[in-house]
Amino acid sequence: MERKNFGRIFKSAAMVLFALIVVNMLGGCAYYKIRPQPQVTGELKAAGLKERVEILRDAGGKPHIYANNMQDLFFAQGYVQAQDRWWQMEFFRKTCGGRIEELTGRKAALVNSDIYLRSLGLYKVAEKEYNSFSAQDRAVLDAFAAGVNAYISGRSPQQLSVNYSILGLTGVKFKVEPWSPLDTLVFSKLMAWDLGLSRDLEIIRARLYVKLGAKMAEQWLVPAWPLGLKPTTLLDEDIKAMYPASLALSPTPPERITAEITQTYDNPAADLSHIMGQTEGIGTNSWVATGSMTKQGKPLLANDPHLGIQQPSIWYEVALHCPDDGTGRPFDVSGFSFAPSPGVVAGHNNDIAWGNSNVYPDVNDLYQIKVNPANPLQYEWNGKWRKMTVREETIRFGDGKPSINIKVRITHLGPIINENRIDAQTGEQAGFNNKDPLALRWTGLEPSTITLAILKLNRARNWNDFVAALKFWDTPSQNIAYADRKGNIGLQMPGKIPVRAKNHTGQVPVPGWTDKNTWKGYVPYELMPRLYNPARKYIVASNQEIAPPRYFAMLNSKLGPNVNAHFGSKYNKWVYGYRSQRTYDLMKQLAPHSVATYQAIQGDNLSIPAKEIMPALAKLKFEDAELTDARDWLMKWDAVCGEDSPHAVLFNHFIMKLMQNTFQNKIGDIGKADGIDKELWAITLLLKNPNDPWWDDPATPDKKETRDETLIKSFAEAYAAAKLAQGNDRNKWNWGKLHTATFVSNPLGASRVKPLEALVNRGPVPTSGSTETVNNNIWYASKGHFGVGLIPSMRMIIDLGDFDKSVKINSTGVSGHPGSKWYEDQMVPWAKVEYQPMLWSREKVEAVAKYKLYLNP
Repeated sequence: MERKNFGRIFKSAAMVLFALIVVNMLGGCAYYKIRPQPQVTGELKAAGLKERVEILRDAGGKPHIYANNMQDLFFAQGYVQAQDRWWQMEFFRKTCGGRIEELTGRKAALVNSDIYLRSLGLYKVAEKEYNSFSAQDRAVLDAFAAGVNAYISGRSPQQLSVNYSILGLTGVKFKVEPWSPLDTLVFSKLMAWDLGLSRDLEIIRARLYVKLGAKMAEQWLVPAWPLGLKPTTLLDEDIKAMYPASLALSPTPPERITAEITQTYDNPAADLSHIMGQTEGIGTNSWVATGSMTKQGKPLLANDPHLGIQQPSIWYEVALHCPDDGTGRPFDVSGFSFAPSPGVVAGHNNDIAWGNSNVYPDVNDLYQIKVNPANPLQYEWNGKWRKMTVREETIRFGDGKPSINIKVRITHLGPIINENRIDAQTGEQAGFNNKDPLALRWTGLEPSTITLAILKLNRARNWNDFVAALKFWDTPSQNIAYADRKGNIGLQMPGKIPVRAKNHTGQVPVPGWTDKNTWKGYVPYELMPRLYNPARKYIVASNQEIAPPRYFAMLNSKLGPNVNAHFGSKYNKWVYGYRSQRTYDLMKQLAPHSVATYQAIQGDNLSIPAKEIMPALAKLKFEDAELTDARDWLMKWDAVCGEDSPHAVLFNHFIMKLMQNTFQNKIGDIGKADGIDKELWAITLLLKNPNDPWWDDPATPDKKETRDETLIKSFAEAYAAAKLAQGNDRNKWNWGKLHTATFVSNPLGASRVKPLEALVNRGPVPTSGSTETVNNNIWYASKGHFGVGLIPSMRMIIDLGDFDKSVKINSTGVSGHPGSKWYEDQMVPWAKVEYQPMLWSREKVEAVAKYKLYLNP
């Protein structure tokens, strides 16, 4: 995670502040080590419980919660997650509400983020959600919130987190508010933003079309997906089997359709990378195989989501047990959740297992709004003036600085999001934008039922229950892999996917003064990609294109000719299939499978991009003999980015320089050429055309550079940079020393005050893998270093033959308290791709339990 927006929080008297904290106020390391540390053994009273609850923790701190009724179970889950992760929960809810500066004080680098998030009105949407739920559904949220509040009530901020203690010395005053069910519901909106809206390309695309032209821009933005070269999630054979009528169709590979650009805009969206980590390259590995491909004769399921690196991990591991779920059946579930949420997001129960992987449909659009010149609270719609709704908001600052009042104008299409901003140079507030206002339509601004879907999924007993539960999984859309103890496997892609007007591609902002470009509905759930027991006996979902052209031809035939329901690579960026291709290869090579072979796949470091790009270096003619020798040395590499690989140092330096010399020098400040999957595939395609304009250097207008000239220049610069970084003896180069992971805690870990960062951050630790290896530790070329920005945030392998043989690893640890032994205990094993048992049975859990806590009414 970047230390950029919080770097000025402690700008004045930083070292004096630290001295006050450690010496005068906190009593040195003793305070840091012992406060606040939650009680995890013995007896505690918790007002609101009906009966006694038992919480067992293993040596790694994972809580196994045993309750006699469902209300107490979710109450205890809220209590325990607040014990371990309160500050993370607090920080997330303040982010969702556009209230970050209530924790930090007013900061120029944060104020527009708060304004943007407040403009979205996420809490207003969450309130509608909660009010739409049945009393039974609300009961789970209420019980979870009651448990959180039972823990935080009666405790001062300083007793809840060291973050309050330190931030308080900067003049920030805190009042810890009770946890609300809305705080839980709104977190799903933040995740939907992180997994989708944060990657929206409409503004960037519009600006690049003007600067480079549509064809050239698309070569970088969304190069043609390698259909026929790399496997889609659902294969053509799957579509033929599931939709026999599709055999009569004549699907053709999609053509990129570019939109007409009439106007460009500044990007109004908030940069939340300092909070959620990097978003470019977000993805997941998930795969599942039937018992016919495993040694033990039952399915195995693997899952490792790739999210921005942060401290603590975004994932919280928990197990929940109750003898009666209210229907007479036991409720038992184990896996990974999010600290603000009840239930388990990815894991297993007594009967089924599931894992999530990200998908990339375009679920938002920007609309150009025409404001009435005579009335700023009206806008044109189908030839008439229509009233806007106005919502007044107050942005408050924890350090007591004067608050800011904003008025958010809301159209029926969505809120206007590019106004009320604070000018970074003058500090003046802009107010209404009547020149080029943009309204945002996004599925995340509609009431959601994803929380209900997760709870229904936790109760599912078979494939039909699984499919029925996921009908409620609307935003963000995901692929959910499935396996059950009877031997079945499957996959379902749920989510609200807009059906647009025929000529509306969703690529750029469009006129919003008629109904021409409004959404026509959503893709029906029964037509969403689904797969059950495929003939090949396994399924791989690693963010690649969801389905081949035959599926979208079927979809169009069902929905009619006058709409656009194509959510594949015709209009959207899906990951370019490197990890899915490698996983397919290893699923075949390593069968029959076991937990050990799945571990080998999750830790695989072979770079398919390297294998595809390196042949272009073979015939280059260098004038410098040392460069020729270095090239020949690199060509002997096996393309494995191991931690101790010297060759990976040179190749990845080459990719960094190639990004700068091919893309960044042309796109300028419009975007970032980070060397992620799209650019790696774009380079592979461009290598076929030695005279493509992308190879030319704009800094030499009187000369047109070719492919080989740019490759030679990039390789020479890379070799010089590698020697500068690690010395002249290339055999002593070490990839892991450059490719390190540092886990940053917000906001103190991004303060740029080293003693404070040392208190709350962990790392750096060396890592293997690279961008688009299966062990997907992504670095970003635009940053000029190889520090990992996006990681496999947890790894999980579930054995449906014996749940006690399942394994997992989180990226940091259970606790969010810097002084806890569980704060970073999983970090080094994670970096080495090692695992810990994911025990299930009460007998096994009891045998390893180190800590027992009883919550009493």
